[in-house]
Amino acid sequence: MRAHLARVDAVLVQAVIAAALSFAHLHDIASAAGQDGWKAWAYPVSVDLLLVAAWRRLRSGDAKAAGWCWFVIALTASLGANVATAGLLDIDQVPAWLRILVAGWPAVAFLGGTLLAHSTPPTTTDDHPETTDEPEQPQPIEDQEDAPAPPAVPVPAALVEHARKVATEHQNRTGTAIDTPTLRARLGVPLPLADAIAAQL
Repeated sequence: MRAHLARVDAVLVQAVIAAALSFAHLHDIASAAGQDGWKAWAYPVSVDLLLVAAWRRLRSGDAKAAGWCWFVIALTASLGANVATAGLLDIDQVPAWLRILVAGWPAVAFLGGTLLAHSTPPTTTDDHPETTDEPEQPQPIEDQEDAPAPPAVPVPAALVEHARKVATEHQNRTGTAIDTPTLRARLGVPLPLADAIAAQL
């Protein structure tokens, strides 16, 4: 546990030292390029904030290309200031191109920070449930065996006997069994009663 804390503390101390030195170098470059007073201190803050925004985008796993792009831009600005103040640049005679870069940095940092903070990756989730055009299946129709039977029509025995005679006479005359419409016509009864009589023949 103590060894782990020692490693963490060493990393934190190293990060603080690197940030402080980079912060000072960026301030010196901005000041040498004509940005004096509070403006010189705002430049290193701008670079560090862009680094943090790009790093957070990389850690989130979304739009890594944009995160790497702005991370490299901010890191180049920080490393460039460190190298320039190491004796490779005459602070008293800053070239015109460096003044242009320093003057244009706030707009670049604002653009990068806005894109990193407010751009969201496209989502694949659909807020609306999927609908299908398939028609609804009809409800199964109950079997006819389950349907209630029609009420029985009472048929007098004498009428049944008379219908048998009519049917026999029709059979002898035509050679075919009498059908219900013919039986109904011969007897002069309604259709339900004719059906009931035919069922008993």
